[in-house]
Amino acid sequence: MNPAEIAPSLDQLRGLHLPGGAAGAVQGEVVAAAALGFCAALLVGLVRYLRGRARASLRRAALAELAGSRDLDPESRLVAQARLLRRLARTLAGDAARETGAAWATRLDTLLATDFFTKGPGRVLADGLYRRQTPDLDGLDAELGRLIGRLRT
Repeated sequence: MNPAEIAPSLDQLRGLHLPGGAAGAVQGEVVAAAALGFCAALLVGLVRYLRGRARASLRRAALAELAGSRDLDPESRLVAQARLLRRLARTLAGDAARETGAAWATRLDTLLATDFFTKGPGRVLADGLYRRQTPDLDGLDAELGRLIGRLRT
């Protein structure tokens, strides 16, 4: 019988060895990668939280200003609502607040995802401020509150 053919007994087997450079069950590179991934996830979460808060505060401020305009006389109330829309558009879309007429109504519809300003009673806020008319200010106010309340940019 050849010595190569003899099966070694358990006490003759060599002990298990880890790959070269591994001192423990967890390697340093793995720990560093996990820590970096965790830090990146925290940073992304923080940025999303802060952006969400900024949006919510913009929405809250716009709704508070809209509520403050309810005590004004009808003409001043309409002007205050139009100014609020201009400031809101300037905050959300920058140069969009410089538009007038039909382009302004279309921009408002785009920003607020509606057709209230081109086809609905919101036209008075887009291009009818200087006409003699008696719009339903409470209806305008309610619809503006609804549109601003669902604002998600």
